[in-house]
Amino acid sequence: MTEHAAPKLHNAMWPGLVGKGTDPGQEPPIGLERMLELTAAADVAGQRFDGIDCFLFLPHTSPAATDDELLTIADTIAGHGFTVGSLVAPVWPGTVGDSAMGDAAAREKFLAAVRLACRMARVFERHGVRKYGVIRIDSAEFGVNGWRQNPEASTTRIAATFREAARIAQDHGQRLAAEGEICWAGMHSWKDVLDLLEEVGMPEVVGFQADLAHTYHYLLGSNAPEHALLEPDHTAAEFWPAYEAMVAKLRPWTIDFHVAQTDGKVLGAGTHDKTGKHCPADDPAGRLDIVRCAGLWLEGAADRGIRHMCWDGCMFPNATLENPRTWNTILQTMIAVRDAHGWQ
Repeated sequence: MTEHAAPKLHNAMWPGLVGKGTDPGQEPPIGLERMLELTAAADVAGQRFDGIDCFLFLPHTSPAATDDELLTIADTIAGHGFTVGSLVAPVWPGTVGDSAMGDAAAREKFLAAVRLACRMARVFERHGVRKYGVIRIDSAEFGVNGWRQNPEASTTRIAATFREAARIAQDHGQRLAAEGEICWAGMHSWKDVLDLLEEVGMPEVVGFQADLAHTYHYLLGSNAPEHALLEPDHTAAEFWPAYEAMVAKLRPWTIDFHVAQTDGKVLGAGTHDKTGKHCPADDPAGRLDIVRCAGLWLEGAADRGIRHMCWDGCMFPNATLENPRTWNTILQTMIAVRDAHGWQ
């Protein structure tokens, strides 16, 4: 058993949804209750997951859910012995939101999604199932072609939308974390997301969400070759100085953290046409020393308000998600991270 009480160990619910659907070639989504069951069944020497991070859209959570319906969901989550941490706001076109760099109507939809997430967060807090965590956002602009037509103006528009979202979050006692992912325009490289966060200029409310798999692709410049710090065939001796340099830039902004693994490939599924591929924690093709990499992001984490970390395994096949060994291996890996870098 770990000697550290923090950070708490959470599992993400959205791997049951992201990349899933009813289109040809897609696997069906896995419902919230089943994801909770799979998470609750994981056990490593008596240690279980402490909680979950939630996806605030169908089929897990209806955006039209009443407070009473949300309280029922909270009861279900608590019934498995879990707390709720970070919440993913449905900011994308086709859900509640729309592009943060779009026209006035699109940006208002984006803000409506943030309001929705803040309301749901407060309901979970009143219930008592949620005591920490952030609300995760992104630019909701898939791909970078539109952004590249005028990078400076595009980033300025996204930043203006994020500042309005920050004021909404602040009014609800919430913080927003912008996901560092190569598929989101204006956030598709370490340099561009840093520029965006600095232009937003509200670090007390808007920070960064670091995912080990996604930020590896920042190093490679997978969607921004001009900002690459490494070649794909890099050596370990080349990796660590580059990784440390990138983390040093983004760590002060990091308020939410995902443990993950990647084989360095770019994956597409559904609307996610270009995203950093997640792998099982023990994948022999994994590029990352998870424990060592996590330690760099977790330096000073408690001072930045981080109280939990979450596993992310987006776009795993359903057979992988349904395999109990998957979750025990993930949990064991997260315990190793906490053993090495946790706190009281």
